[in-house]
Amino acid sequence: MKKIMDKFGRPMEDLRISVIDRCNFRCTYCMPREIFGKDFVFLPREALLSFEEIERLAQIFVALGIRKIRLTGGEPLLRKDLPVLIEKLAKINGLEDIGLTTNGTLLAVKADALKEAGLKRINVSLDALDEQLFKQINDSGVGPERILKGIEKARETGLQVKVNMVVKKGMNEQEILPMATYFKDLGITLRFIEFMDVGQTNGWDYSKVITKKEIYHKLSEHFELEPVPSAYLGEVAKRYRYKGTNTEVGFITSVSESFCSSCTRIRIAADGKLYTCLFAEKGYDLRELLRSEKTNEDIKNAIVRIWNQRSDRYSDERTMETAKHKKKIEMSYIGG
Repeated sequence: MKKIMDKFGRPMEDLRISVIDRCNFRCTYCMPREIFGKDFVFLPREALLSFEEIERLAQIFVALGIRKIRLTGGEPLLRKDLPVLIEKLAKINGLEDIGLTTNGTLLAVKADALKEAGLKRINVSLDALDEQLFKQINDSGVGPERILKGIEKARETGLQVKVNMVVKKGMNEQEILPMATYFKDLGITLRFIEFMDVGQTNGWDYSKVITKKEIYHKLSEHFELEPVPSAYLGEVAKRYRYKGTNTEVGFITSVSESFCSSCTRIRIAADGKLYTCLFAEKGYDLRELLRSEKTNEDIKNAIVRIWNQRSDRYSDERTMETAKHKKKIEMSYIGG
């Protein structure tokens, strides 16, 4: 079928669906406790898309050419009965891949059900192996051992596992080499993510960014790396392989090496708002369409119109004065 293109000729190929805006971590760079404390008002249950509504949207997007869906949050494993949704999605004809991003706290007890439901891939966020540092980062009293057990259990079930590490200057740069060594020995892909200016509450400034170039230089002092070509259009990770192995390391370079020109991602927040960029200021209310008398064809046409008008390229424009004053959506709401 003919691909849906935006104003810059970028196809719509990759759908990310946030299933919940809550998280059991309070990571300082994402959901700092002073903002997301006990009095913070999260979305009420009736505001969240139901599994049937998510399934309906997924069917519409697959009809428009989407072949991959990733479930995000918040922490998606906090959504009750999530395997039920995955099972529904896995039955959609034409959908080739379902992934999930998680902090891993509930993975050890849920991995079997997730795999049995049809999940194929899982990305686990882990920012340090040092126990005290990791507890300080997540501000929730959870140590890395619990996450590592979840990763081990996921691999035992046959899920493909990657690990994501956000690197922030003054927070965890000392963990770059220990993390690389640990996951290299396990044969698990580790991806370093540059600290990004998502949302309004994470205290971002460029001086706290450790770039891909800096991380690569540090790794190269200890490992011999060779580049791996991109597997598909829109792949955001710059990939390398430890020479003599099949184990990879990757870099998500939204700040230092923008990938706006090949971005094929579209996002749905937990309340059904559609966003065409991680750094978007506004969304489009699909929940209203789903809960009205609109047909699938009506919703499909609305999505096509939105993507056709898409001109987002925030990471290209980050240093411009207009971009500096944008009010961006929080990561915990829109999903990573």
